[in-house]
Amino acid sequence: MDFFCYNNPMSIFDIFRKKKKYHDEVPGYPHEYCPRCEANLTLQKGYDNSLPYWICKGCGEMLINPDIDDDGNIAWICDECRAMLNIQPGFKDNDGEWKCMECGFVNKIDPSEIYKYDDEYRAALSNPYRGMNDEDVLKLMVYTGDSPVAGREDVFIVSDDTGKQFVKKILRRYDLSIFRYLKDHPIEYMPKIYEVCEGENSLVVIEEYINGQTLREIMDNELIEADTAAGIARDITMILKNLHRQQPPIIHRDVKPSNIIISEVGDVYLLDVNVAKWQREENEDTRLFGTLYYAAPEQFGYGMKASTEKADVYAVGIILNEMITGQMPKEIMAQGPAGDIVRKCISLEPENRYTDEELIDALNSIGE
Repeated sequence: MDFFCYNNPMSIFDIFRKKKKYHDEVPGYPHEYCPRCEANLTLQKGYDNSLPYWICKGCGEMLINPDIDDDGNIAWICDECRAMLNIQPGFKDNDGEWKCMECGFVNKIDPSEIYKYDDEYRAALSNPYRGMNDEDVLKLMVYTGDSPVAGREDVFIVSDDTGKQFVKKILRRYDLSIFRYLKDHPIEYMPKIYEVCEGENSLVVIEEYINGQTLREIMDNELIEADTAAGIARDITMILKNLHRQQPPIIHRDVKPSNIIISEVGDVYLLDVNVAKWQREENEDTRLFGTLYYAAPEQFGYGMKASTEKADVYAVGIILNEMITGQMPKEIMAQGPAGDIVRKCISLEPENRYTDEELIDALNSIGE
């Protein structure tokens, strides 16, 4: 049950009431601005000044509508639909629970968990261990260090008690079933998954650490010869082939240079199944994910088709072109056989692209 108690010298309620009073006295005063970061709330998607509260998209502050007829200093929010409970008729905070009138969810009310400040609440929400069972917390305690990767706040290098290194990821969007499946059914040349632990608002994954350079780091420094580039693209496609042959197939949906590592001994690894999905019979992707330029058109709604293994083939074609030319195909197209392969890979219509097997054969032909 989420609720907030604002007992700082000037609460959010007080700030808004003060702003509302000033607005009433000074016509034209722009009162729909966040008092914390001064963001224009009217420009934020979904905002309506009739809402009982609004989470500012600029700074994350919870803002209470000054027109709310409530003299208390606690905002009670439904865990299911995020409706404000203390403005619902008959609401009491001393009954132990309350059935939300908006969605019917029964909220458990525990005054011992009250958040005195919005910052405190946001910190609790961002805690990846929040709501995690004790067994999983104990599993994760084995891995220490939490050294951020490239300044990121969701990927860390950790070590176990033997000094062996692992990658720890904190994911906010994911398909739990895919991570659990790949933990039990590892794919060759993808990092092995050791732990998958879910809390209330995130998934913590411990996986194998691969020592090497990302393809992005390599490409930022040099162009790659066509036959070498074809070999890398072939190795990526072979990994994808193994993903695609699962039942049902797993579509990676985020094949890009920063998700590909060339190990110290020259092996090619494919990382990150954060936005992967099972291929099922459906009209289109229900959630549109991917990285601009590498994601196939159907991942963003083109043709109203679901992503299939052909979406990953599209990404391989883009990467092949970029390795050879340093540019996207729309800027500079690779020449010769490699260019022909790229063109077929990135066809707008998925049915005109290669299958995994066809692409592997075509890539093998370069340099023969």
